[in-house]
Amino acid sequence: MGPGRRGAGWDTGDVSTPDAFQLPASALEGLGTRPFGVYVHVPFCATRCGYCDFNTYTAGELGSGAAPEDWLDGLRRELDLAARQMPGAPAVDTVFVGGGTPSLLGADGLAAVLDAVRQAFGLAADAEVTTESNPESTSPRFFEGLREAGYTRVSLGMQSAAPHVLRVLDRVHTPGRPVEAAKEARAAGFEHVNLDLIYGTPGERPEDLQSSLDAVLESGVDHVSAYALIVEDGTALARRVRKGEIPAPDDDVLAADYELVDAMLEKAGLRWYEVSNWAATDAARCRHNLGYWLGGDWWGAGPGAHSHVGGVRWWNVKHPARYAATLAGGELPVGGHELLTPEDRHLERVMLELRLAEGLPVEALDADGAGEARRAAEDGLLSASDLAAGRAVLTDRGRLLADAVVRRLVS
Repeated sequence: MGPGRRGAGWDTGDVSTPDAFQLPASALEGLGTRPFGVYVHVPFCATRCGYCDFNTYTAGELGSGAAPEDWLDGLRRELDLAARQMPGAPAVDTVFVGGGTPSLLGADGLAAVLDAVRQAFGLAADAEVTTESNPESTSPRFFEGLREAGYTRVSLGMQSAAPHVLRVLDRVHTPGRPVEAAKEARAAGFEHVNLDLIYGTPGERPEDLQSSLDAVLESGVDHVSAYALIVEDGTALARRVRKGEIPAPDDDVLAADYELVDAMLEKAGLRWYEVSNWAATDAARCRHNLGYWLGGDWWGAGPGAHSHVGGVRWWNVKHPARYAATLAGGELPVGGHELLTPEDRHLERVMLELRLAEGLPVEALDADGAGEARRAAEDGLLSASDLAAGRAVLTDRGRLLADAVVRRLVS
């Protein structure tokens, strides 16, 4: 997301403390005319992956400070308070349960999560309901339980099929398990199944990535997310890179890897619809993520979750114990908030919509941005034919340099 002014005041009066958090009337204008989703953050993991900087905790890190039952109680309280903040909110279009490792809750725990969303807001008749899952904590019975609970989509963390790559990433699943899990999910009735890949891991060879892609395609999934490895500060991977134990990802290798991913998926009938996402059909696209990219509204529930409604963004406190305790006291667990300026919202629109295959309407750019778009087309970064038709659409080369193109269009 783009930058914003931290701690900005509302148009209904400054809000400086979490317990005083109240959405301003301006944020509720047009509620229901934009996509509305709920994101639920499950902060629990069995082990910590070396590259991960998400807000997650192992049982050893939490000790007796928080338990899944306390988290679930807090989640129900937060969603109830959320519904009070948004009178007249529409039924939820999409739900995405992420983490962390949501599958550690089991099918019954994830059913309880969805019940909490349903009771607070209601679900649209055609709601998309997704949960992330670690392949090692799934089974045929698990997927059958999810289907019975109302989940419509599953996203499985694969990352790689090469054992030595998984070791660098500190992933503990066996290389063939994600494909097995994807097949089990499809057998349980899930039409929409995603596999996540990470490319550019130090030591990963082109043939390793190709084998991973072969495995993905053999699984029969209708959606693939593929991300370049990013070495995030504060992670175990960053410490290893800093010590010289492994090299940092190479930009040229990352570009070549992306081209291989795109070529193999395209040949198999999965087409890109966002720079890092490919789908077999329009129906296979992740509607929840499209809501993010197209400026929709969402309530993020759970420790550290971020929310956005009508140009207001806020984020929850991170630690599960503090999260649960704050809600037990009847307060929303808001750790901070910001009111996006028109400039912020313009930057975010350009940054996010340009990443989509449909691109960005040229009319959304100011005069300088439109001029830069013409020059980007001359440089082969934007499609000249699409630009002539009124849309700024990245070319294949432009996708490799998407961040640079955004900077040009908003400078």
